[in-house]
Amino acid sequence: MKKLIWFSIIIFLIALSMFPLMNLGYKIMVDTSTPAFCASCHEIKPAVEAWRTSSHASNSKGFTASCIDCHLPPPEQTVNFFFSKTKHGIKDFWGHFFGEPYDSTKRREIVYSSMTNENCLKCHQNILYISEKRGAMLAHRSAIFGDNGKGKSCFLCHRNLVHKQKSLFKANN
Repeated sequence: MKKLIWFSIIIFLIALSMFPLMNLGYKIMVDTSTPAFCASCHEIKPAVEAWRTSSHASNSKGFTASCIDCHLPPPEQTVNFFFSKTKHGIKDFWGHFFGEPYDSTKRREIVYSSMTNENCLKCHQNILYISEKRGAMLAHRSAIFGDNGKGKSCFLCHRNLVHKQKSLFKANN
């Protein structure tokens, strides 16, 4: 009985100490998932400023797609989300402090080649079922499911939709 009490106390203390660590981890994950955090890195700042002028940041529907919505797996895929976020964070940190000079054109090509249509379809699944715009619906279905099931990248047509530089926005420094 005495061993059971000690075992219970140890389990309770472990659980009690894990609670603040898990909360800290969650807070770090939330705080580092904002466009403001992404823009804190001078290499990414132009991409965030361009995003702010796009329909992904400001539109008539009132919906905002932030950096993680497009560049990471959905948070519902918890393990994949955390590993991807951590991997990208370490890569960006290392590149910022120890990497070669930042080449935005090269980085953009790397990012476009790594993103899949699923990143876009997380929010835009309706493009496959818009009966009032049949031509657009059929074009998107053909692009996504065509080519013997391989499909084409959304970025083939929508390459500069979000991160196109515009002169209408000037960030306060």
